[in-house]
Amino acid sequence: MRKVVVLGSTGSVGKNALNIIQRYPDKFKVVGLSANTNYKMLIKQAKEFSVKDIAVFDETKVSCALQLCPSSITIRQGMKGVLELAVLKEADIVVIAISGTTSILPLIEAIKAKKQIAVASKEAFVSAGRIVKEMAKKHNVKVLPVDSEHSAIFQCLNGEDHKQIRNIYITGTGGPLRNVERKDFHKLNVKRVTDHPKWNMGKKITVDSATLMNKGLEVIEAKWLFDVPIEKIKVVLQPEAIIHSMVEFQDGTVMANMSEPDMKFPLLYALSYPERLKSSLPRLDFTKLNKLNFKMPDKQKFPALDLCYKVSSCESSCAVLNAANEQAVLAFLDEKIRFLDIIDIVKKVLKKHKPIPKPSLEQILEMDEWAKGEVDKIVNRIS
Repeated sequence: MRKVVVLGSTGSVGKNALNIIQRYPDKFKVVGLSANTNYKMLIKQAKEFSVKDIAVFDETKVSCALQLCPSSITIRQGMKGVLELAVLKEADIVVIAISGTTSILPLIEAIKAKKQIAVASKEAFVSAGRIVKEMAKKHNVKVLPVDSEHSAIFQCLNGEDHKQIRNIYITGTGGPLRNVERKDFHKLNVKRVTDHPKWNMGKKITVDSATLMNKGLEVIEAKWLFDVPIEKIKVVLQPEAIIHSMVEFQDGTVMANMSEPDMKFPLLYALSYPERLKSSLPRLDFTKLNKLNFKMPDKQKFPALDLCYKVSSCESSCAVLNAANEQAVLAFLDEKIRFLDIIDIVKKVLKKHKPIPKPSLEQILEMDEWAKGEVDKIVNRIS
């Protein structure tokens, strides 16, 4: 019986993680849950899974949560509460399903506590990849990726010599704007941009999918996760979302990870690793799979991709890019800026940044705050 903490349990990844756990009552038990603002769903989840320890990150929601919560459940508050759950003594596995750079501190604390970790938050690796890798190595902790693309790469590389890698191919559908011409981007509203053709994800990551920033961030994440030079990491569009990523080896062999597009597959793998549990998840029917299409992304249409490659060699610039994008996407979702403004704003903030070689965690968190503040200044001028 593996005891699991799910940080970010009310988001799409967190809910899928609980769905998987619920299917295997003899294998997993939930011992901790956290949410940002959705305390009602969090308490409902805690009751359903008989969880006694929860955390509400948004401290303005705690008093309301206390009124609704039975006395048998302990509510922890703010980042302090989330960090307490990340190191919960009885937990074996910590699922990091918190979006954005808020995930960095819980991830690092869970590593220090020597938990097995399933991480869905790519932002932690983009902003602090070197620090996370060094910490995981120091404490001999396995960090398993939950992103479908990185889980696919991890599975293709399992047992393989990384020196034999010729290329890693990160696949993507092309996002909700794959068939929309760039000249029409200025017309796009939030509803259209967050309407993904294949994946049911949170709004922030769906906007990143629309700009292809998502793929760029995944390239940077893969660099740290798999210790592969950035020039060996390619992006290819695979609209059917059947192939979740591929690895090409020196001998010309290509290994691909395939399944129906469902986040439950990589979550099940991360939770059960190194075992593979029998599941009732939807199987591929090759008789109905008529064809698989591949296409290189249009970098002029989606400049975010080139931008990520450009900054990938500078750790502090990666942290600034990630923070600026996160804040700009929030401004778009709040309808304060247009869709086309997102990447333009990120570029402006990057131009103001003075690169720092090998930044400390404190410096990364300071840059994160600075970059978000710079975005807010630009957004206020636009508004």
